[in-house]
Amino acid sequence: MIIAIANQKGGVGKTTTAINLAAASALENKKVLLIDLDPQANSSLSFMEIGAINGSAYELFTEQKNSWDDFTYPTKVKNLEIVPARINLAKLEAKLVGDFDAIFRLRDRIEQIRSRYDVIFLDTPPTLGLITVNALVAATHVLIPIQSSYFALEGTDDLLETIEKVRSRPNPDLQILGVLVTLFDKRTTLSKDVEANIRKVFGTKTFKTIITRSVRLEESPAHKEAIFSYAPNSSGASEYAKLCREVLKRV
Repeated sequence: MIIAIANQKGGVGKTTTAINLAAASALENKKVLLIDLDPQANSSLSFMEIGAINGSAYELFTEQKNSWDDFTYPTKVKNLEIVPARINLAKLEAKLVGDFDAIFRLRDRIEQIRSRYDVIFLDTPPTLGLITVNALVAATHVLIPIQSSYFALEGTDDLLETIEKVRSRPNPDLQILGVLVTLFDKRTTLSKDVEANIRKVFGTKTFKTIITRSVRLEESPAHKEAIFSYAPNSSGASEYAKLCREVLKRV
């Protein structure tokens, strides 16, 4: 399973989902790799000090002869490893543009180590550029987090169109794993109305699990921990554990 977590809108909980879904899968005794493809490197910062990084996702794309061991780092979570990002990843699209194999770089690299892991998660940037397309070409499934806000579905058509274009040629086996409602505020009618609308649009593709707003989820990356070690009894830990079981069941 190679799961791209994608939505070109920022602030919808992509990184929070990547971090905690990867950790939850590792706690289910799966061998897990998280590849941070966002130049903001928030997934990486949640597990390690940026100063400790030598090889990163940028070199993964550009230095084809290097070993995966040059880019992969252990985390404090048993069974979970990470390929971190640095700000230099922002230069990648300019470097690859025009290369005939540009959209296949990540897929070709992952094929080298795919058998090592049960699940690989790809945390994508908030754009529909070359990096996100690389993730969709490499992935077996895509998970779409959507915030329960007024403009929740804005831009979703563009993402779905990009997914269909990827399925039409470079990756016909790509499946939409599901749509995840995030940042849900159970106190407001708006959140409930938006959730109902998302379920109306996506039907059974919408996960039963909902991720509610949580201070603990926001705090845990600052402590370089997933929610399961930082606040194991929190609603966030319970919800992501439930989501993990739902994801593993679907695939």
